Amino acid sequence: MGAVNGNGKATLATVWLGGCSGCHMSLLDLDERLLDLASKMELKASPLTDYKDFPEVDVVLVEGAVANSEHLEHIRTVRERSKILVSFGDCAVTGNVTAMRNAFGVDDVLNTAYRDNSTVIIGIPVGNHIVPGLLERVRPVHEVVKVDYFLPGCPPSADAIFEFVAALIEGREPSLEGRKFG
Repeated sequence: MGAVNGNGKATLATVWLGGCSGCHMSLLDLDERLLDLASKMELKASPLTDYKDFPEVDVVLVEGAVANSEHLEHIRTVRERSKILVSFGDCAVTGNVTAMRNAFGVDDVLNTAYRDNSTVIIGIPVGNHIVPGLLERVRPVHEVVKVDYFLPGCPPSADAIFEFVAALIEGREPSLEGRKFG
């Protein structure tokens, strides 16, 4: 993979859609190995950074399922601006826990959360610029955009993440043995 920035390093981003952020916590569990990766790549965007527009990057790790209209719009932009897109963790790969709501309709989910509980809440939030509308069905990332690699796990281990990301940013084919999905 050719680096896109001026310092000869590969560029990386991470994205968090509908999920628990466990995959990002596992990424942080790389501890000092993050310094090894930092010498070879530049982090351009993540939930830990403040970016307004998603940048063009070599590799992006996408955590979480596509659950609302904001996710849907964002994942399409991410795909357009990324050379390699990785479904990062089981929610991105299969929908996992996030997709448990697929057994119910959106109205059932919202009524249970906002009307049928013990707390009185006035009104149900609807899709607007503050609260994005829920999609009828939570979808794994590959149902919305082309995915280049799958890194399953709930969450993937720090060791698996390190080996996988290191291979990608060094331009090597990552070992998918025991981790390939589909």
